[in-house]
Amino acid sequence: MYPKLTLKPGKEKSLLNFHPWVFSGAIASITMEIEEGEVVEVFSSDKKYLATAHFHDGSITARIISFEQREINLEFWKEKITKAFSIRQELGFVNNADTNCFRLVNAEGDRMPGLIVDVYDRTAVIQAHNVSMHGNVQLLAEIIAELFGNGFSVFDKSAEALNRKNETSIQNKYLLGEKGNQIVSENGLKFFVDWEQGQKTGFFLDQRDNRALLMQYAKDKKVLNAFAYSGGFSVYALKGNASLVHSVDSSATAAQWAEKNVALNFPGDNRHTFFTEDVFDFLKKTGENYEVMILDPPAFAKHQSAVKNAAIAYRNMNAEAMKRIAPQGILFTFSCSQHIDKMLFQKIIFSAAAIAKRNVRVLHQLHQPADHAFSIYHPEGEYLKGLVLMVE
Repeated sequence: MYPKLTLKPGKEKSLLNFHPWVFSGAIASITMEIEEGEVVEVFSSDKKYLATAHFHDGSITARIISFEQREINLEFWKEKITKAFSIRQELGFVNNADTNCFRLVNAEGDRMPGLIVDVYDRTAVIQAHNVSMHGNVQLLAEIIAELFGNGFSVFDKSAEALNRKNETSIQNKYLLGEKGNQIVSENGLKFFVDWEQGQKTGFFLDQRDNRALLMQYAKDKKVLNAFAYSGGFSVYALKGNASLVHSVDSSATAAQWAEKNVALNFPGDNRHTFFTEDVFDFLKKTGENYEVMILDPPAFAKHQSAVKNAAIAYRNMNAEAMKRIAPQGILFTFSCSQHIDKMLFQKIIFSAAAIAKRNVRVLHQLHQPADHAFSIYHPEGEYLKGLVLMVE
């Protein structure tokens, strides 16, 4: 049915354990010339079927989309998307007026490698990270719109993810419908989301639970939200009755969005100030005695080769924060770099505490929420790591 990709002897073990990737070094042969994005069937060296995958010309040569030998067609994708929808429905995200923004498809976590779909009220934002998935976006959009009903829009936000790899020259566009409501609800709070111009799909939905946790620590505290982006943590800190909230980000556009989000929830409130500055520079010069700090930087290690330098950057940033936070201060610190695992992240924070010469207690270990669940067979999917620390 499809081109056959045969593995070297002994290289089938990861697939027998349902890991969704096949690396180039595991491949013995391919039956014919294959183009980027084609569907292939993967066989063991003794000619036993293992999985069906999308083919890629790279170190990860095949990304598994099925461990059952079947035709990859409309019915196949409809089953996949419907299952993801049903899971989010069971988790309470569908038709939830209090929180109407959530992740519908989380790549390998939903056995759809390379595909992210985030829902913002009546708009779904699709982000395909490989040409295989992008070849299906119109079909997927129609399936998604059918599940959500009339008046649902679907926006393709794949250009940044694909064009930077020089794989395509596509442009972002609406696959169905047009721009709709951009004010969404999260735990009863209102947020303006610009999925056309914003980072990723527009808003960092993976921090929802962690933002809610912040409210428990914000009461009557001076709060610093570093790498604030559109002010998600800042809004929650204000909701938690912080006495003062300072947001810091180098993006002037992010500043506008953050101020808009504060005004949506707390019009006329003068407790919030945004500083359009480099976070490292701000930390070094600030004289404010913050009692709660949030460090939620972008991914410092987007590739394995960047891990060493990223670890140094995370360490130095956290050490600077620990030096400056008030005694008994609460530090929320995160890494969203997939290549920085939990153990390495904790070692980095250990080093930062030693440099700062402060006693540090771990109060919470944080991670991504239920709509961003990862497969037990694919631990690499646990990309978000966080710690809540008490700095004595």
